[in-house]
Amino acid sequence: MGVDYYKILQVDKNATDDDLKKAYRKLAMKWHPDKNPNNKKEAEAKFKQISEAYEVLSDSQKRAVYDQHGEEGLKGQMPPPGEGGPGGGATFFQTGDGPTMFRFNPRNANDIFAEFFGFSSPFGGMGGGGCGHGMSSFGRVFGDDFFTPYSEGRPTMNQTLRKAPPIENKLPCSLEELYKGTTKKMKISREIADASGKTMPVEEILTIDIKPGWKKGTKITFPEKGNEQPYLTPADLVFIIDEKPHSTFTREGNDLVVTQRISLAEALTGYTVRLTALDGRNLTIPITIVIHPTYEEVVPNEGMPLPKEPSRKGNLRIKFNIKFPARLTADQKTGIKKLLAP
Repeated sequence: MGVDYYKILQVDKNATDDDLKKAYRKLAMKWHPDKNPNNKKEAEAKFKQISEAYEVLSDSQKRAVYDQHGEEGLKGQMPPPGEGGPGGGATFFQTGDGPTMFRFNPRNANDIFAEFFGFSSPFGGMGGGGCGHGMSSFGRVFGDDFFTPYSEGRPTMNQTLRKAPPIENKLPCSLEELYKGTTKKMKISREIADASGKTMPVEEILTIDIKPGWKKGTKITFPEKGNEQPYLTPADLVFIIDEKPHSTFTREGNDLVVTQRISLAEALTGYTVRLTALDGRNLTIPITIVIHPTYEEVVPNEGMPLPKEPSRKGNLRIKFNIKFPARLTADQKTGIKKLLAP
């Protein structure tokens, strides 16, 4: 078979794409010529072998030719397996009336390395030995597979990438939803990238469990659900709870506040408050005392659930808007004076 690409990458013949990528990353970093100044020629040879092995085994068509015919089949003139168009680094050609033939043309090792790491020489090399592309110095090496680039260098696999700023979206909720708790499903569309850096759109359904008592401004974060981009950690996707206006209640902290419009006669003689609670219960609250303009009836445990202890609730506070008559007749004034006389 000639060169054993599996042995070069230190993988078995059932290696997956992920296995191949991991093996290539490790070995390419170890044998990059700029990291081996004392044995550069040996490193260059191994670096090219590693790149060639990865290029062949990571391409299903090239790998099939190699598995069937060996290195000679790739670089000689063997028929390709099955149908399909040519991949990068492969040439199909016709010889007379014979079958279409396959010939593998290895790519530049630095180009493959650059696709993985964003540049061809991360180890301070200046492009010597045929392994650089004239790029400036990138920094120091820390161990076999970790380095911190400087100047024009771009982040690499083990360096903390710059993170894209969070993407924030309001999530409107009714008071009923925030009272009882609910589950919302949000459909999002985002771009994801493959190993080569190409992006493609995907759709996902995110499930948001809204707990009883959550307040406006509560944030729900889905880490790194933003678009994937080269040299950036994807942004966090953040949903921020917002409260929809309610026809009856307003919220103040954990309390619910409602204002009842009543007549002066009702304020003086007694009034019964009838409300539908946020969970659908009918509330009946009789008030037998005189209701003055600043009076507030407080009903314990009928407000919003406490977020950290939803079995407990805030208060229901009932305020009153007393409608005074615009005018009184002489008889009404006389009658009221008699009724209210001390």
